[in-house]
Amino acid sequence: QVQLVESGGGLVQAGGSLRLSCAASGRTFSRYNMGWFRQAPGKEREFVAAIDRSGGNTRYADSVKGRFTISRDNAKNAVYLQMSSLKPEDTAVYYCAADGSLAVIAFAPLYDYWGQGTEVTVSS
Repeated sequence: QVQLVESGGGLVQAGGSLRLSCAASGRTFSRYNMGWFRQAPGKEREFVAAIDRSGGNTRYADSVKGRFTISRDNAKNAVYLQMSSLKPEDTAVYYCAADGSLAVIAFAPLYDYWGQGTEVTVSS
C-alpha cells in the first residue's frame, strides 16, 4: 500500500513556474514508477509525465515537453514536477500516481495508487 500526498499547487501568471511535490508513505516507494496526471474542468484526466524506479527514464506528454521536468528522490520518498513557462491551458488539478508495472506508462487506469490532487491555476 502506498499513500500519496501532493503539494505545491497555486495561482501563477502565465510564463511563471511552480514546483509540485508528491510525498509517498511506506518503505516500498522505490519499487514503483511514478506519474503525474492532470484534469481540467470538464475534461478527462490526461497524462503529464512519468519516471521509472531509478529516475533514469522519463516520459512526457507532447504538450509539456521542454517545459516540465519530472524527478524523484527515493531517499525522501518523493517525486517532483517542475513546471516552467506555464500557460493558461495548464490549469488543472494535478495528481501523482504510483504504478508497479515494469514499463513507464502513460495509461491512467493501470496506475495502482493516487493522491488527492493539488490545484494549479495559470492566469493570462
